[in-house]
Amino acid sequence: MNGKRVLVTGAGTGIGRGTALEFAKAGAAVALHCSHSSAGAAEAAAEIRASGGTAVVLEADFAKIEEVQGLAQAAVASLGGVDVLVNNAGITMNREFEKTTPGQFDLLYAVNVRAPFFLTQALMPSLLASRGAAVINISSIHAMGGRREHAVYAGTRGAITSFTRTLAIELAPRGIRVNCIAPGPIDVENHHKVLSDESIARSGSCIPVGFIGQPFDVGKLAVFLASEAGRYIVGQTFVIDGGTTAWFSLCDSFRDSGAPRFGQGYVPGV
Repeated sequence: MNGKRVLVTGAGTGIGRGTALEFAKAGAAVALHCSHSSAGAAEAAAEIRASGGTAVVLEADFAKIEEVQGLAQAAVASLGGVDVLVNNAGITMNREFEKTTPGQFDLLYAVNVRAPFFLTQALMPSLLASRGAAVINISSIHAMGGRREHAVYAGTRGAITSFTRTLAIELAPRGIRVNCIAPGPIDVENHHKVLSDESIARSGSCIPVGFIGQPFDVGKLAVFLASEAGRYIVGQTFVIDGGTTAWFSLCDSFRDSGAPRFGQGYVPGV
């Protein structure tokens, strides 16, 4: 990523912070966007600079469209252009369907869907001027499977996945590759605010790979997709979840062999 200029949204904590650090390690100059986590973004930027890299911190409230568009201008001005955009910033909530308010619905869709849509649009002149431009949208496995009380959040993640496919087809002929990453359980700060360490550890044991992923796992995949190595990958959503969505939910356990035994009488050796 030497010479590349990268904007990572929601880079003060979690996946965004880990992704920004991975791009910096790969040689990119990074703009770290934040809204409510300026201290975390500043610490990450200081870490990048201490290692000899280039990093700037930019603040914007993604519930306000004028600040979204202003972020695009600030990133271009700070880095001299943007070659790679990682649309990571997002908010979540779990709430019963019948108790969800229009205000909650509007806020999640504004931050999770409207903001990345119009941020990407605002950065189009810079992306079109770049050689090997890439947009990487961060979705979630909530776009692929249902979980109680996540109707609004899951809808926003599904929207991003569909947006990725369509935008990729429109922009690929113009030299901009668009792809998506759908993380499963990732160990981020917000989880520790609402869950006990014991609960988080127990969650890791429920994942086939045996542990919860880290932000850098997503970051490394993002770097690959943005690099020349991913030049033939367009419009795809990559699930990174330790095997979570590969497990049949109807099974008693992913560690146990299936029972009853299917195939008897028509598959040799069963």
